[in-house]
Amino acid sequence: MKVMPVSDEQRTIGVIAGNGIYPRTFIQAARKKGVRIVVAAFKGETADELAEIADVIQWFRVGQLGGVIKFFRKQGAGEAIMVGQIAPRNLFDLWPDLRTLKVLHSVKERNAESLFGAIAAELEKDQITLLPATTFLEDQLAGAGHLYGPEPRERDWEDIRFGQKIVKQTSALDIGQSIIVRRGTVLAVEAFEGTDECIKRGGKLGKGTDVTLVKVSKPDQDMRFDVPVIGPRTIESCREAGVGIIAVEAGKTLFLGLDEIEMKCREAKISIVGFS
Repeated sequence: MKVMPVSDEQRTIGVIAGNGIYPRTFIQAARKKGVRIVVAAFKGETADELAEIADVIQWFRVGQLGGVIKFFRKQGAGEAIMVGQIAPRNLFDLWPDLRTLKVLHSVKERNAESLFGAIAAELEKDQITLLPATTFLEDQLAGAGHLYGPEPRERDWEDIRFGQKIVKQTSALDIGQSIIVRRGTVLAVEAFEGTDECIKRGGKLGKGTDVTLVKVSKPDQDMRFDVPVIGPRTIESCREAGVGIIAVEAGKTLFLGLDEIEMKCREAKISIVGFS
């Protein structure tokens, strides 16, 4: 465990770090604000490189909530943030401690909102406030209108509007926040497997022609967790599947790796638009 000195007045945030570029992006943004960062990392998920940019890092198995809270309290972290995903396979291969078992038994429906909400409540019991997942990244939220890649055609906008109507309903039912459509037909709906797998299925069914991905937040989205994210990997998945349009909810969707997203959209001729 790497440890660096800390002043009594320095703000300390505990980072619950999953996979992908989200944790690194957040830490880099927090650093610019002079924040001290202590990272709870997970074996098989969190990138090793975070050890180089964190003040303190400690490794856990997925499901060791009690250990994470104890670590944050020891490091003086009165705030925490969840950034990055945990692979679905690992959610079924938990090594739960007593505190995690308590959370699991307290929720009737084991969806993202109820589980993460229960985790937030456990953190609060130890005077640790869970921050919005967009903290320090507000300037990377999607805007409205045509954002990257070629200008969409009117037929594309019809599919965007159609997909938006459908996916708002599936997200409200906790089925998924992404949907793949083609010419007024639903090809794939995101479920537990995640966005990338949804893209693959939908692209295959649409044969890579006039295929659109629509991604939204849930109604009354809790911005502390499960915030819609678009990153370079999303663009690459769309390129491989033949998805040509990505439509996201403005002000509710995070773009991570903006320069790379723009470059990949330009190269693959993939359009990104934001709707409100």
